[in-house]
Amino acid sequence: MTNYYTRRLALLGQEQHRGLLSKGLRGIERETLRVNPDGKLALTPHPRALGAALTQPQITTDYSESLLEFITPPENDVALVMEELDAIHRFVFAQLGDEMLWSDSMPCELPDEEQIPIGWYGTSHIGMLKHVYRRGLALRYGKRMQCIAGIHYNYSLAENIWSVLQSEAGEATCTTKSFQSDGYIALIRNFRRYSWLLMYLFGASPALSKNFLVGREHNLKTLDDETLYLPFATSLRMSDLGYQSKAQANLTPHYNNLDSYIKSLARAVSQSYPPYEDIGTHRDGEWIQINTNILQIENEYYSTIRPKRVINSGERPIQALSARGVQYIEVRCMDIDPFEPTGISLETGRFLDAFLLFCALDDSPCTSDEESVENVENFAKAVKEGRRPGLELQYNGSAITLQSWGLALLEKISASATLLDAQREDTQHGDALEQQRRKLLSPELTPSARVLAAMQEHNETFAQFALRQSKQHAAQFRAHPPSVEENAYFTEMAAKSLDDQAQIEQTQTGDFETFVAAYRASTLGNMSV
Repeated sequence: MTNYYTRRLALLGQEQHRGLLSKGLRGIERETLRVNPDGKLALTPHPRALGAALTQPQITTDYSESLLEFITPPENDVALVMEELDAIHRFVFAQLGDEMLWSDSMPCELPDEEQIPIGWYGTSHIGMLKHVYRRGLALRYGKRMQCIAGIHYNYSLAENIWSVLQSEAGEATCTTKSFQSDGYIALIRNFRRYSWLLMYLFGASPALSKNFLVGREHNLKTLDDETLYLPFATSLRMSDLGYQSKAQANLTPHYNNLDSYIKSLARAVSQSYPPYEDIGTHRDGEWIQINTNILQIENEYYSTIRPKRVINSGERPIQALSARGVQYIEVRCMDIDPFEPTGISLETGRFLDAFLLFCALDDSPCTSDEESVENVENFAKAVKEGRRPGLELQYNGSAITLQSWGLALLEKISASATLLDAQREDTQHGDALEQQRRKLLSPELTPSARVLAAMQEHNETFAQFALRQSKQHAAQFRAHPPSVEENAYFTEMAAKSLDDQAQIEQTQTGDFETFVAAYRASTLGNMSV
């Protein structure tokens, strides 16, 4: 371990500072498709009993009417986050009738593209903008790509931690806001160096239905009449089969400082892209995309991790980052765990907390162009052949096996886990880390290997495996319906969201064309697209 890392660990381990480790916030966003009992995509509208997708803060939709997204409130402890995620699932299942939630990141059997329903958010200007944005995604990437689901993990350190670290570093020449932003950007650099490890440990999509890649070229192998796979893959979701874009191919925001990141995204949301110009913004008098730029909005940029800031009314995300700096980070590369009813386990959350604390505290030199290429190639290897025996990655230009590098990283991360456990006076983070060490020593324990083993044991296609898991999870949630208090809480939230959407629709002024022009001029209200 570097002196830099051990010094910072010791600083936060001091009695007067240790309590700050419990003050950061965590949150989970879980995406999941609604499916029918036969495992095919549910084409029904978003259930009204869940509320209005436009204004319900915890239960909404992502791309499709059929793609639910559950958003937990931020909490200091991931255990509380998991309890709230579980409560959301139990309430939703109580409203779904015979529909279920798909247990996997890779989609169920999908209908023809034109039948996949795009998310609908009502007739308000903001609702229509969200819908038109999704029409643009369909044109740019295809609807099937938008049906892939994942887990997003939101993470922040207590702001006072950054003050403590700044004082220790003697950085009196910059503001605490700048120091904090620099700290999160440094975290992101380390994350991009080491996130291949997360793919090995938690990747859970080594196979998919042939139906998903209809009409697309690929290099996958045939597992059975209905399933494609790669024998050593960990996460095909995060491979080049997933959310890819030629327009974004040359969009490589630098993470060496916040300003360069903001400028890169600002250019992408304002620079037109000729193939999108050829499509235009209207067809037969209807909007089909918000604009013809490389990105319609900032969130269209697909990344494994993002710096984030809660936005105020009238702000775009990059404006909020520019004005007030980075507030938290969003990890976006985690697969749905098909063996976990909520898609993620508490142990995974504990490990992520230790991993991200390590990324925040360890030395994080600026990334060169050569290292950036190395990071991308290491990640690509891990997702497509991470369990291959003896697989080698590149570390500073030299070959190193994934296993030996992974074990070395766990040794460093264990110091962060120990610090977190000392604050809690238990061993949960250390225990979670030990689970991951066993996966590095025994690849058959990884979720990706377990998926393939389960399919082989039951002689199942990918779709049959995922449907079996979905039915098991549905039975578990239905056996534990929401309490009276939980049901009242979510029912009231749903009713309020419907009222809020109606209020927006009734009180808006002007026409949609003017509204879109205002959005382009960054005068949109506080609702994200």
